[in-house]
Parts: sequence; C-alpha cells; structure tokens
Amino acid sequence: MKKAILILFAALSLCTVTNGKNLKGSKFDFVCQDSQFKNPFVDVDKEITSPVRCRYIHGGFDDGTLFSFYFPLKKEDYTGRFFQYITPFPDSETSAQAMPVEYNPIVHSIVNGAYFVETNEGGQLDFNDSSSRRDASIGAYRANAACAEFSRHIAELIYDCGRPFGYCYGGSGGAYRTVGGMESTEGVWDGAVPYVLGSPQAIPNVFAARMYALRILRDKMDDIDDALEPGGSGDPYATLDAEQRQVLQEVTRMGFPIKSWYGWKNMDAHGFLVLYRSVVASDPGYFREDFWHKPGYLGYDNPPSLQRDHIQEKAVVKRIIGQLEAERLGLVEPLSESDRGTADRAWASMGTENKEKPIACEINREVNMPTLGGELMLLSGSGKGEQLQITGAKGHYVTFASVNDMQLLAKLNSGDSVQVDNSDWIAVETYYRHQVPTPDYYAWDQFRGFNDQPIYPQRPMLLGPLFTQDAAGCLPTGKFHGKMILCCSVWDREAFAWQGDWYRKHAAGYLGDATDDNFRLWYTDRCTHGEVDDPTEVIDYFSTLYQALLDLSDWVERGIAPSHTTTYDVKDCQVLLGKDGRSRGGIQPVPYATIDGRELAEVKAGEEVTIHVAVDVPQGQGKIVKAEWCLDDSKEYTLPVDLGLARYSADGEHVEFDTTVSYDRPGTYFPTVRVYSERHGRADVDSYVLIPNLSKVRIVVK
Repeated sequence: MKKAILILFAALSLCTVTNGKNLKGSKFDFVCQDSQFKNPFVDVDKEITSPVRCRYIHGGFDDGTLFSFYFPLKKEDYTGRFFQYITPFPDSETSAQAMPVEYNPIVHSIVNGAYFVETNEGGQLDFNDSSSRRDASIGAYRANAACAEFSRHIAELIYDCGRPFGYCYGGSGGAYRTVGGMESTEGVWDGAVPYVLGSPQAIPNVFAARMYALRILRDKMDDIDDALEPGGSGDPYATLDAEQRQVLQEVTRMGFPIKSWYGWKNMDAHGFLVLYRSVVASDPGYFREDFWHKPGYLGYDNPPSLQRDHIQEKAVVKRIIGQLEAERLGLVEPLSESDRGTADRAWASMGTENKEKPIACEINREVNMPTLGGELMLLSGSGKGEQLQITGAKGHYVTFASVNDMQLLAKLNSGDSVQVDNSDWIAVETYYRHQVPTPDYYAWDQFRGFNDQPIYPQRPMLLGPLFTQDAAGCLPTGKFHGKMILCCSVWDREAFAWQGDWYRKHAAGYLGDATDDNFRLWYTDRCTHGEVDDPTEVIDYFSTLYQALLDLSDWVERGIAPSHTTTYDVKDCQVLLGKDGRSRGGIQPVPYATIDGRELAEVKAGEEVTIHVAVDVPQGQGKIVKAEWCLDDSKEYTLPVDLGLARYSADGEHVEFDTTVSYDRPGTYFPTVRVYSERHGRADVDSYVLIPNLSKVRIVVK
C-alpha cells in the first residue's frame, strides 16, 4: 500500500498549479484512497501573521470534512515534513489558532520548518441527536487521513518537492484517535506521538473511581495531601476510618496517582460529563434496579456514607439563569477559546456554541449535592417526565451540564416542580467493580478472588471497549505502522499512568525484537492530564511533546534513535520512576532539593536555611539551562538562579547549586525550585523545547 501511495503522489505532482498561484477555487487532480472523501476544495489561500507568519490554506471535502494547512512562506525554510494535531473530539479545524503562543502548535511547526495540519474530523457531533451519528472511523482517523493525503498534494504543488514526511499527535481522546490512525492505516503517517493515552477499559472506570474517592474522602483530603508532601508523614491513611482507608486503597490500586490528590479541590467530572448519560442508557438495569436492590452492590449495602450523600430533593424553579449571570454569581467559569481542542478541556466546549443556552436555575429551597453530577427531574410543566443533566446543586442554585439539548432546556420554566436527584451518579461511582476485564488489565486484580473469579457481580457487557471503539475507530492492539513515541504523565488523573505500560506491553508483543527500533514510552513526572493548576506542584508536558515530535522526525528521516524508554516500575498500579536521573531515560531532568540530606527542616523565625539542589539530565539529553525559585505561597517563581555559579559535571548533565532562605513569620513553607533542560545546552532558546521539572522541601518556622 505504501508503494502505491508513493506512485500516486508522483503522478499527482504533474498537476500544473504552481507555487506562485493562489489555490483558492482551483480544481485539483487528486483522488483520495478513501472514496468517502471527494471533490477537495480550497476556499482560503492567503498570508497570515498570527499566531505566526505563514501561508494559510483552508478548505475541505464535499462530505463536510474541513481542514486548515499552515505552510512556511519560503521554500528554503521548509524541511519536508508536516505535523498534524488530532483533537480529543471532532471540533473546529481552526482551534489551534486560539491556543496560547507559548505552546501554539502552529508556531512550533513553522519555526521548525514543518507545515501544520488540523481538521474538523468530519464535523462536530451532537451527543443529544442520535440522527447525527456516523461511522465512528470517520471522526476517529479517516477524515484526518484524507486531509493528510491532500496536504501532501498541496505541499508538492507549493514547493515542487517530493513526498513530505508526516507525523500525527494527539492527547486524551486525541491519543485514541492518533493510535487508531496508526493502527488502521499504512503510509499516511510515518510516525506518531500520542500523549496522555487511556486504555480500552478507561471509560467510565477511571472517572468513576476518582469521583467515588472524592465523595468519601472529601473531609480527609487535606490530611492525605499533607502526608504526601515533602517532609510529611508519608502515611496518607493515618487519619482515615475503616471505610475511608478501604476506598483510598481501592482507588489507588485502580491507578489514581495518589500524589495528585493535592489538587482535589479543583477536580471536576471532566470529560465524563459528555459520556455519563450514555453509560446509564447502556445498562439501565444496573442503575434502576440492581445497584439498589441486589446483594454485591454498594446501593444494596447502603453504608452510612451513601445514606448521607444520596439526594432526592423536590423543589420549585424560581427563575432560569443565563451565561453572564451564572458567571457573575460564580456558578460557572467562562470557557476560553484557547481551551477548544486541547487534551484536557476539549470536552468542556461541547454544546457551548449557543450563547443563549440556559446555564443554571434558582430553586425555592436549599440543596447541597455532594456529587459532581446528577439529574434535575422535571415533575411538571411542558417537560414533565424529562430530566436534565446537572453538574451541581449548591444552596438555591442548580447548574446544568453543557451537553443538555437546547430543546429540552427550553421546556424548563419558572414555577415548574423539579427534583434534584443524584441516584444514578452515586451508582456510577462504583461501576468499575462490576466491569472486570481480561488479566492484562491488572488494575482489576484486586477484584479477583478464588480461581481469579470476580468477587463482585458482573454486568452483561464491558462498556469501556464500546466507548474506545467510538473514539478510536478501533480497539488499540499495539499493532501500529511506522514509529511511535508515547508520552504519558505520572500524575495523570484522567488517563492513569499504568495504561501507558499496558500499551507498551501490547506493542512489544507485536513488534518483538523490533520494539526498540520502533517504539518509546516516555513518562513525564509531576505532570497531569493537562492544565497546570498549581505551578509549585506540577509542570506541563508541552515541551516534552514538541521535543518528542522533533526527535521522532529525526528517528524516521535520519535514523537517529531517541532517548530510550523511561525506566519505571508499576506497584499497585502506581508508576514509580527510576531514582537515577542519568539513566532514567526519557528526556526530563530530575532535580532533588534537600536540607542537610532531608526534605524537612524545623527552624526559628529569622534563622537561615541552606537548600541544596542536585539535578541530573538523562544521558545525552542536554544540560540545565535555567532554574528559578518560588519561596513563598504566591505560586510565582520570582527568584532566578545564577547558573554561572553552579557546579556542573564535565558533560554538563549533572549540576548542583545552593540557595539560602529565611522566614520572619511562623508557619509552614514549601520553597520550590523549577529547573529546565535543553537538548543543546542553549539558554536563549524558545520555550517550546525547554523541558521542566521541579522539587521542593518543607520548612516549619516556629
């Protein structure tokens, strides 16, 4: 197939359109391999200056698939490749334009001589309209593949060049789609960098486990966090009762990264909001009957915590609240355009196109719902018998999920009787107990008893593969074409880190002796699924992702092998990285901050403390070029480190420096150092390839 594609492109290069011609409205001598995609067109061809100066070409196919291509203006700046970003959900083909410049993928591509490709993946899906459903493979990879093929045709016309190399990448749902494309096509992309990847059993199980823990442990989360911080007791179970201990242990063994509970106050239902009602509809017997009435289910056991948190409260609607007032009341936060298409927040854009859509309502009684979701049952009015999905009920306000259908929302009016109900949401929290898959999913070992039989009753089908098939167009098997660098985050709350190991094992089973020639798994420490909610706890993965794309292209085009797979162990489904930063693999630096060899110091007010920092860069991956301190609770790094005074090893891959601090007021402080490495030791390079990590200590001032 790959040879056929090369012959096809050679023939297509005979087209008479030239570099100097504006392609808008042109007819193209192009036939896509996939007959679904016909009659390609270009409706925009112009030079743009934002987010970077380049040639912008917009167009599509007659089935509704749209694309945006961004080309370097000069042929001498073009390096013969493209990078293609794949979004978590089918979205806009222009979403990358709104991403911040500091990690904008268009800028990264152009700066590195590549052209950039983005598509709408066949068009947005309406999750409330079953008639809008289409073959999942179109949005998963076929639309992306068709646009990639056509982009090569355009590149050949513009630059009068040979076949460009192509690399796709995507995170979260986009990682499923990236893997699906690499496993289901051949010759379209030469390599891929999927990141924050789940497994075919991730949905709804990883979300359910997290939400269960948040409900049961909400009064103990601060204790858990403190125990796990530097200088803490190290025992997150110390203050928990029997039920709380069991839940924390269970969810940790499911793979939730225990150190990531530092951000528990800001955790929401995330992308599960888009999938929740589909889960309920897929197994109505569980939610309506079995969970509440059959032995082996938590609802039947009805522990005190469930009795406390189960809400079925009737009320009357006083008024409907729109977006602006909801923002003013602090019920919702505005969604930035820069969130669209991102791995972490793409789900939040679903259903937000209609700015007149009701956001919340005020009711005549106070209801405080302890879960992150539920339903508003309509008991009277034109919508009687219907239900709206809600994200919260606090005081006299109920907030609606963005995925609700506008026609249904319009049926809710002032004076209607309603019921706030979280019955199904509570039931879904332990659904993972009843979804025990095959033994390669070792997170479920805790639910296997005698003869490896499940200890809880099992549902008739596993839902995870159904959702994965819908997202990826196939079930990931590890049988991909080309080369791949998989990037996962150790503290990932939505795609638990062990799932990267799961895919690696399947890839190794397929590739055998050729694994090291075609596959890498890089773990990024102190990194979550996306946003950096606390810069003194976590870092982002964008620079690792972008360096991985550059390393992947060197691997494919020049035979330069990238850094080896990160060294790690998996214990109780927690991914534990190797302590030796020089031999850890991957590309992230490893800093250790200590005070006299410890992470804790107890001092008097005004007493000086010297913090020693030692940093290792994985072998052959550059040197530390920047370091900075946050010494107070501002969450801002305001004190740069003069690395000219630091002590470097001969190869520059190990560096040590000291900082002296003191605090005048009693309290507990966590001075934090953030360091950056760069492949070639360049301190003045742009932020796209500065690889960060951090370390911190605890100072108790009496």
